[in-house]
Amino acid sequence: MPAYHSTFPVDPQHDRMVGNIVLLPLNTKFRGPAYQANSDYDIIDESLDLFRANSFFKNFEIKSPADRVLIYGILFVNDCLAHLRPNVSYNEAVKTLTNVALDDFAVPGTPGFPLNNVFTVPLQSHSEMELLKSYIQQFRQELASRLLERVYKDSKEAPSKFWLAFTRRRFMNKSL
Repeated sequence: MPAYHSTFPVDPQHDRMVGNIVLLPLNTKFRGPAYQANSDYDIIDESLDLFRANSFFKNFEIKSPADRVLIYGILFVNDCLAHLRPNVSYNEAVKTLTNVALDDFAVPGTPGFPLNNVFTVPLQSHSEMELLKSYIQQFRQELASRLLERVYKDSKEAPSKFWLAFTRRRFMNKSL
């Protein structure tokens, strides 16, 4: 059974690209360079929907630039879930994941990023690197926010055990 890939079409002529990473539109309340998405479903929803199914796969064939954003989203969800504990309330989890989303992070193409063999980012232009960093920052904030909505959907007192069960899984044997 193959892994699930992104369904978002990418047109290199019209979509903004930094290296081989596409800056997809987001439905977000956080400030950043992402355009507003035209529909209710965006790459963040897709990352959350495909997280549990794709977390079982050790190999992932990249079929489009949107798959790279999906990979980053799945790895970040895994990182967020690793910071949650079974007895953490919603309010404490908001503080924790906000800090995780805002923490300093390695950008694709820089030393210390775990998937530099998948992501290629030209380091020639400082403005492109800043654009990518601010997009990833906005992506991380929105993804952490929506993850909390799903993990604490049933109860604000404790996270869902069905989400926390995936903290031991390593998508592509990598972690951020």
